[in-house]
Amino acid sequence: MSKKGLMEEKVTNAMIKIQKEQTGRGATSGKSYIIQDMIAVRLRGVLTPAESKLTHDSEGCRLIKDLRFHLEHMTRPQMEKIIYDITGVKVISVHGDISTKTGERLEVFMLGENLEEKLN
Repeated sequence: MSKKGLMEEKVTNAMIKIQKEQTGRGATSGKSYIIQDMIAVRLRGVLTPAESKLTHDSEGCRLIKDLRFHLEHMTRPQMEKIIYDITGVKVISVHGDISTKTGERLEVFMLGENLEEKLN
């Protein structure tokens, strides 16, 4: 596996682990992509059983999104440190969302330099 592939795998595993620490349940699968100066992390199967039940109405979906937004905000410094420890590149900003329709979470880490170019 390439250096880039190994780094992507480490990021995925770390993000699954931090999500498990947050919610008591890790994603069922995930994949990370290093694309120029960003890392996109797609995690599948992130909803807890209780959250899955809440997805049946709009108020429940809003509650899930609000809760996950606050959890992400609280763990953002920890996620940024994990990305830095794995890549050696500083995170400039983090963007994320959860789909109550598919049970997926997407995190995009904007980096201070072009990591993909650095790895080639």
